[in-house]
Amino acid sequence: MSDPLLTARRALYTTAFLRALATGAVGILLGVHLARSGLTAGAIGTVVSAGLAGAATAAVAATFFGDRIGRRRLLLGLSALGVVGLALFLVAEGTVALALAAFLGMLNGMGKDRGAALILEQSALPATTTDQERTRVFASYSVMQDVGHALGAILATLPAWLARAPSVSLLDGSRVTLAATGLLGLVAFLLYARAGGALDLGSSPRAVISPQSRRLLTRISALFAIDSLAGGFLTTALLSYFFFERFGAGEAAIGALFFGARLLNAASHFGAAWLARRIGLVNTMVWTHIPSSLLLVTVAFAPDFRTAALLFLLREGLVEMDVPTRQSYVLAVVAPAERTFASGLTNLVRLASWAVAPAFAGLLMRNGSYAWPLIIGAGMKISYDLLLWRAFRSIQPPEERSAAASHPRTLDGKH
Repeated sequence: MSDPLLTARRALYTTAFLRALATGAVGILLGVHLARSGLTAGAIGTVVSAGLAGAATAAVAATFFGDRIGRRRLLLGLSALGVVGLALFLVAEGTVALALAAFLGMLNGMGKDRGAALILEQSALPATTTDQERTRVFASYSVMQDVGHALGAILATLPAWLARAPSVSLLDGSRVTLAATGLLGLVAFLLYARAGGALDLGSSPRAVISPQSRRLLTRISALFAIDSLAGGFLTTALLSYFFFERFGAGEAAIGALFFGARLLNAASHFGAAWLARRIGLVNTMVWTHIPSSLLLVTVAFAPDFRTAALLFLLREGLVEMDVPTRQSYVLAVVAPAERTFASGLTNLVRLASWAVAPAFAGLLMRNGSYAWPLIIGAGMKISYDLLLWRAFRSIQPPEERSAAASHPRTLDGKH
């Protein structure tokens, strides 16, 4: 008889991969697709923001009603809604109609999977493993996402291949590719349907958040808002638009670039889990993130696409090391019954901040100032890292408290 916890964990790995595959392609294609459809930079930013606003709204439902509705049931509903919204987006015309469809379908121009489904899956993962293995499980989960993102970047090159046919335009090719991502949502729907009740383990429809957890989540969410507002200036859709306008790079070149970036992201997750065991989760989050932001500034001033691509890839080898460590940390310092709310609140803050920034970034780019979003985003991220380290370096998860008691030198370097 198969282990239901292992079965549930594998199902979550697979759905994370499929969702990331779709998101990786949509993130690259969305900005270029809208530009080829005749929208201005400001309108593109508006549509991207609308999609992220829809994702943020879904995250509210997951945060406050996820355990009450049931994680599995809500995951099924979100999958179906995403497919319907994407179908409407593909037939919509005009900025308003496109924005409404993007909102309904929760189209994610970030190019990274950070939606309501992620909230529910993250809250389910800790119950499938132990404290000692939790960060490794989150690292594996993140790897599945980044492999999906990498292959999604390759999928985004499909329009260029389809357009080789005389009767197919690049715009037609991107429509076909976006439609293919909807099929991935249908597969995820079927996987959730077969996963069973294991997805709801540890949930509590009437969970009460302790004052201590509430204070902690308020502080860390405020900091995550800064980081995410900065990230909103750096969505994959807008970065793709940056490479497209600044250097004249096409979908094939941009897709290949993001494929390499996602592979580096995936490899870095295992490095993050290894490093966190030695210096702690918070230290790993901060001291790998700051160098990545400095590298981002250099991308803004690169003289050509080849140089910019190299600097961008170096940045991507570091920027995601805080993802599994952050997820593991947040869900370790709250009680099991508080995990859906904790995952939801922290991800909701990030989504809401992401939804605001792209419209401003689009306005900055409208005047030809393509580098400003990168510079502003990098500066805000460095400020976030320093504030996070100051506020949370002394708050340790259970496995670090045990390690510090047994082997103090493991985490703080002192006897």
